[in-house]
Amino acid sequence: MNKKKIGIAGAGTMSSSMALIFARNGFDTVVHVRSLASAERAENSIRIALSSDLEAGLLTEEEAEKIISSIKFSMNPHCFADRDLIVESIAENLEIKQKYWEEISQLVSDSCVLATNTSGLSINGIAKNIKGKKRFLGMHWFNPPHLVPLIEIIKGDETDDASAALVWDIALELKKKPVICKKDAAGFIANRIQYAILRECMEIVERGIAAPEAVDAAMKYGLGFRYAALGPFEVADLGGLDIFYHISEYLNADLSNATEPQKLLRDCFNEGNFGVKTGKGIYDYSDGRDKEVLQQREVLFNKIYDALYREE
Repeated sequence: MNKKKIGIAGAGTMSSSMALIFARNGFDTVVHVRSLASAERAENSIRIALSSDLEAGLLTEEEAEKIISSIKFSMNPHCFADRDLIVESIAENLEIKQKYWEEISQLVSDSCVLATNTSGLSINGIAKNIKGKKRFLGMHWFNPPHLVPLIEIIKGDETDDASAALVWDIALELKKKPVICKKDAAGFIANRIQYAILRECMEIVERGIAAPEAVDAAMKYGLGFRYAALGPFEVADLGGLDIFYHISEYLNADLSNATEPQKLLRDCFNEGNFGVKTGKGIYDYSDGRDKEVLQQREVLFNKIYDALYREE
């Protein structure tokens, strides 16, 4: 794989983390930003992401500065003219993404592969006005991108196999774990699973079966422990499909089939309690608890990554 020129669109948390990953793996990386302030925020995010590796002795200060200085920032969209792959992670809004890609697809070479980092917007919808739809696809990263190994590659109706294969190869070179979503389905793979789990968790709390703390503990110390090493189909095979079949006969009918946001989630949303970003969600993050939780997540994710993937 010799496609080494990468463009990143956006300067938020996801974009800056992706830029870091590409640069750290030897890719020529340029980030398209709207302003100097955006570039400064992105560089600060990159420094924060590198801090844990510096503290752990996985990087020297000199190595970290070399990585940071290798990432170029530009407010000119023509900076993408010679890129082999562009990954966009701007606002999660269909019209904004459509407009952005309509412009960018006209500026780049016909061989440049175009990828959007969307959590669930339609790949076909984003590609509506793109020049060269066969080279457009989804490349869905997971937060925090510098730690979570999964990358979903989502094919649109017109995406060709060569474009998907190139992104697959790049993901492997980044030491990521790519999966192919063969069609443009709402939520793709991981978010369909995640929201099915969250829907049932909300149901358990709303019906008074258990408190949020108990639900989180059941996930972390039971299911999450399994799923860190095995997928749901592997768990079922190892547990016995006969057992899973018989449990499904009586349990499926009692599981949530809600088609609208449930009351617990709706109330939090209407009250402006969005979680860590606002200081309150299901839990309270005031008095510095927000920073504590984020730091704890970084430590725990690093431990899981080290245990399962660092030596691969």
